Amino acid sequence: MKKTALKVSALVLAAALVTGCANTAEMEATANKAAADASAAAAAAESARAAADRAAQAAAAAQSTADQALSAATEAQACCEANRESMERMFQKSMSK
Repeated sequence: MKKTALKVSALVLAAALVTGCANTAEMEATANKAAADASAAAAAAESARAAADRAAQAAAAAQSTADQALSAATEAQACCEANRESMERMFQKSMSK
């Protein structure tokens, strides 16, 4: 009876060890997958940051171009007003003769 109990105990212990090893391997696989997922997420975040930086640079360039266009339009309007005033003076001068 003692021998049978000892054999059963040994089998239970062996089964527990095998099951424990399988769980450890599963845990390692899960940890490795989590690490790979974290690495992929970090790479995606870095890519998104780089894209955001490029978008910010493009927006800054577009703003600069818009500012230059506004400046040119303002100068053109001032020139137009000066020409109109000059023509008005010439017209008034010719009408007064």
